Amino acid sequence: MTIAPLANETSTRTDELDQLAINTLRFLAADGVQAANSGHPGLPLGTSAIAWTLWSRHLRHDPADPRWPDRDRFVLSAGHGSMLLYALLHVFGYDLPVSELRRFRQLGSATPGHPEYGHTPGVETTTGPLGQGIANAVGMALAERMLAARCNTERHTVVDHRTWVLAGDGDLMEGISHEAASLAGRLRLGKLTVIFDDNDITIDGPASQSCADDVEGRFAAYGWRVLSVADGNDVPALDRAFTEASDGDGRPTFIRVRTTIGFGAPGVEGTPKAHGSPLGSEVIQAMRTRLDWPDEQFHVPLAVGAAAAVVATRGAAAHAQWARTHATWQVDHPQLSTDFPLDCIPVADDLSVLAPLADGAVAGGKSATRKASGKALNALAAVYPGLVGGSADLAASTNTAIPGGDVTPDDFSCRTIYFGIREHAMAAVMNGIALHGGLRPFGSTFLVFADYLRPALRLSALMKLPVVYVFTHDSVHVGEDGPTHQPVEQLESLRLIPGLTVLRPADSAETALAWQIAADNTDGPTVLVLSRQDLPELGGSGVDDVREYGMRVVRPVAETPQVMLAASGSEVALAMQAAELLAERGIAAIVVSVMWRERIAALPDLPVVWIEAGVTTGWRALARPCDTVIGIEQFGASGPGPEVAAHLGLTASAVAEAALHSIARASG
Repeated sequence: MTIAPLANETSTRTDELDQLAINTLRFLAADGVQAANSGHPGLPLGTSAIAWTLWSRHLRHDPADPRWPDRDRFVLSAGHGSMLLYALLHVFGYDLPVSELRRFRQLGSATPGHPEYGHTPGVETTTGPLGQGIANAVGMALAERMLAARCNTERHTVVDHRTWVLAGDGDLMEGISHEAASLAGRLRLGKLTVIFDDNDITIDGPASQSCADDVEGRFAAYGWRVLSVADGNDVPALDRAFTEASDGDGRPTFIRVRTTIGFGAPGVEGTPKAHGSPLGSEVIQAMRTRLDWPDEQFHVPLAVGAAAAVVATRGAAAHAQWARTHATWQVDHPQLSTDFPLDCIPVADDLSVLAPLADGAVAGGKSATRKASGKALNALAAVYPGLVGGSADLAASTNTAIPGGDVTPDDFSCRTIYFGIREHAMAAVMNGIALHGGLRPFGSTFLVFADYLRPALRLSALMKLPVVYVFTHDSVHVGEDGPTHQPVEQLESLRLIPGLTVLRPADSAETALAWQIAADNTDGPTVLVLSRQDLPELGGSGVDDVREYGMRVVRPVAETPQVMLAASGSEVALAMQAAELLAERGIAAIVVSVMWRERIAALPDLPVVWIEAGVTTGWRALARPCDTVIGIEQFGASGPGPEVAAHLGLTASAVAEAALHSIARASG
């Protein structure tokens, strides 16, 4: 459906104040990019009318409190256009003074090159990698529906807001946007609106040279309502499109808006040159003349500031009304307000339910750590109402099914989210749920498919979001499925991500502890790396040592040890077998389970054999000259898991021989 001018209105009906405000945003963006001599002016110049119309008429926000839980969310998915967002935040009275606009892209400024969550007031998520913002917004809109179903009562409506996205051609080309849009359509997230800046320009030239999609048909096929605006400078048409989106019909809304990149910049507008380079002083001066703008950098007319202040006052009043309702709701429903704090991530107050699982595994038994994880997750879910999540179509294999029902378009009060075979979108949607607040998300897939979601997982760490990733089928012991499904390099690659907690437990007790650590970790994401095959229960004590030291002794010796065998996950059992072989030869070997490698701070004064079914790069960084590292430096093979492991050198005899060589070197 195209939103065209009414019979008595044209784009010239955009009134003087609106035009003044739109040009204010344009010149703030152009001046910021020019001052930095770096940045992307094209999107801000082309979409300023969209942004002003949305923020001044439709976006429900309070600049005095950017974290108001029931605010509308605005996501600039096309994060390279960050100066547009910074201009909006400045004009509408957020804590972003003009001095920070002048420091755009400078070290330590509040205006980095792409928006960063937690760094700039009013920025809802870190965007820049294209498509991530759209998927984050799907998570935010899903969280809104799930919390509304849990928290709203007949007397109190404490969750009722919209999520708006501004996206560009690049966002829609990225595969993650397809995954996320499909999921949003299936769930009928009616309070989500994506505004498409359709300027037909990419860095290399016209977007049409690489992409000829029927974009409107695509979103309609996903189950979205589709609108279009023929002129991105037509404020009345934009206003009516946004009103129609807000009225809603139960479907998410996609609005295609035809724009001109770099609008108003002579010789540059409508070309790839407008995308990612400063306009230059001569072009900006010609632009000032063309748009009748004062020769003053970072100029905000008083009338524009006053109009924005009126909007801020309106937002503050809505916030105050909500605060009164929220206060009454908290009194009437104290448990709800504890279980689902709308302004933050809920925490698990009682982790004691996991203690019996951590202490109760009997040595001599066997269990796959994925199965132990399922037990721990269900015990935790019983006392942690804010814990929600699912899998990328693998719940039965990853053991991540929890009670509480399945989220559907007709019932958002449930807990299990069917993300479908959409690993990348799953991770980014979980980020959006965490960013929204009020719920704690987890998601799962096979470890080898962590590659499919890595960009979103990296952003989990960058934003310090408490998302839990459950990765199972963690080694070549996957066996018959072959090298495509046997992770070799994934575990090491995850450990390279700053701020990511990576845990690979060796038995049920350590798996329960891993869930305790994950539940406690509200300062960043946690990865649990779990086995498909059964592993022996190691028994013993020292599980809590993992928190402090990253490892625990699972096979002590009475005499002075001559060597330490240190392994993670399933390879701990291999080390135990090797230690028995060494004992037969009179060699005393202690065995250590390294569940959390990054916690290791000191090593004992004896040779170590490090063992893991994966690439050895990180272990070699730990190893000293007398140490030996055993791992896998090639892809796997198809066959029974134990045979594949043996074929690749993961045998007890190989570990024992390596220990003897290490002892010899240490003595040498």
